[in-house]
Amino acid sequence: MDNDSFQLQSLLSNVTFLSLSFATLLALIGVVTGLYLGKTRGQQWTLAWLVYNALTHFVLEGSFVVFSLRGTVINTDHFLATIWKEYAKADRRWGVSDPTIVSLEILTVGLAGPLALLLCYAIVKDQPYKHFVQIILCVCELYGGWMTFCPEWLQDSPNLRTDNFLYLWVYLVFFNMLWVVIPLAMLVQSYRELFYAEVQKTVITETTTTKLITHKYNTRSKKKD
Repeated sequence: MDNDSFQLQSLLSNVTFLSLSFATLLALIGVVTGLYLGKTRGQQWTLAWLVYNALTHFVLEGSFVVFSLRGTVINTDHFLATIWKEYAKADRRWGVSDPTIVSLEILTVGLAGPLALLLCYAIVKDQPYKHFVQIILCVCELYGGWMTFCPEWLQDSPNLRTDNFLYLWVYLVFFNMLWVVIPLAMLVQSYRELFYAEVQKTVITETTTTKLITHKYNTRSKKKD
């Protein structure tokens, strides 16, 4: 048994299992909701992510904001605080109400969460503003991720624990990369949709203009005859 496997097994406590199970439950709710509301496969998976995104912001991060404004996660006795205590083993700032983290989470809960729900509505109802909302949401998510980790990296990551497989690759990398890879993919999707819509609009305009010019020319020709 290698060192990483031994560390992983030794860290899979009841709290770790419950924390990962709760995150999985939120993801399952998102998938079921997305499959129910989406009309196409692409819509289904986009909605699944958005529902999971909103639940994470409101339930998990919302509770973190409440705990942090009242004190600290470490000193709070609550099931959701237990989840954050587990995550704080990988990033110590989440346990001690770091001002930068709390400020970002207030913005995330107050802005990104509602935007995720608004985008769900816009997609289901096929509203014309859906890509506008999607772009804003994705930029917010990417900004939040950058401002969470960039200040830490510039200080040589004193609060991050990177010597353990579970803390590094599952808590820090996997869960945080979801909020990088998926928003980037959605930005690309919005760009492509808006680009092709503009191209189609240009083609239609040019075609209409050509028809009008042709019609005027034919009309003038008939009058001369």
